[in-house]
Amino acid sequence: MGSVHAEAYANNPNAELVGIADSREGAASALAAKTGSRAYESLEQLMNAENPDVIDICLPTFLHKPYVLQAASYGKHVICEKPISGSLKDAREMIDACTAAGVRLFVGHVLRFFPEYAKTRELVQAGQIGRIGTIRTERVSAAPRGHDGWYRDFSRSGGVLLDLLLHDFDWLRWTFGEVERVYARSLLASGETSEPDHAFVTLRFHSGAIGYANGSWAYPEGFATRLEVAGDAGILSVNSEDSVTNRSLLANRQADQAAVQVPQSALARSPYEDELGHFLRCLETGEEPIVTCEDAYEALKISLACIRSAETGQAVAMDSFTEVAR
Repeated sequence: MGSVHAEAYANNPNAELVGIADSREGAASALAAKTGSRAYESLEQLMNAENPDVIDICLPTFLHKPYVLQAASYGKHVICEKPISGSLKDAREMIDACTAAGVRLFVGHVLRFFPEYAKTRELVQAGQIGRIGTIRTERVSAAPRGHDGWYRDFSRSGGVLLDLLLHDFDWLRWTFGEVERVYARSLLASGETSEPDHAFVTLRFHSGAIGYANGSWAYPEGFATRLEVAGDAGILSVNSEDSVTNRSLLANRQADQAAVQVPQSALARSPYEDELGHFLRCLETGEEPIVTCEDAYEALKISLACIRSAETGQAVAMDSFTEVAR
């Protein structure tokens, strides 16, 4: 995601990508050369040399909190990849720290910027398919690797329920309102296996609609998403593979393949460019972003409730859900 964000800034005529920091030798230099920027071994070095207006954090989830707090202590606005954090307590501390420092915090829930999902929401909100009964989402990818294999460490990544299906949870809440209760199953959360995670979730909304969300890191190759919304006046559907006429899904992994599969769009300008450009415009104009840090907090809460359900085998009511220290 650091590469995706860096390239989005490099393509934005209203932004200057002044530096890239990465503790891995050569990683920052390679990306800086690709994007016409400068490389640093630490955030401190970057700050001393460049003093940027905005710090964009694309790090493993368990590192979000210390770096957001550090950025806020510098008095810099912060863009942080989703999820905001791995715990509600940490997320609240991050939000409060940015507020106290007088800086803004944006969280990268990019699904809201995918035009097919935005259009589906628009049609639902306009009542085009009547009263909503069920919603089905699916999000599958090849197993991510990441630095030192942290994705497979459930205590650090939260598995599919936190890292992958969080996208759908945010969009579902944005589109259909608050969730009443959840029931989830997950291979990693249940401790059944250390293999790539697979999970499914049932969500009951206060509106009465029922959502079904499937997520998997066991897909042979690439990334695919599907969405179906059924109302009493029609059905809306989205399938990321509809534009692909021929496809081969092979489990063999090449050494030069990306460590993490990223959803793509066929549009000339990517949703990531739209998302980050939107955040920068919000800084210029003072307007509220499409997705707020409180939205990110609520999406995290749904994910953590799903993890609780998967661990206990019981449905979890959102109104009474409280986080337990892990």
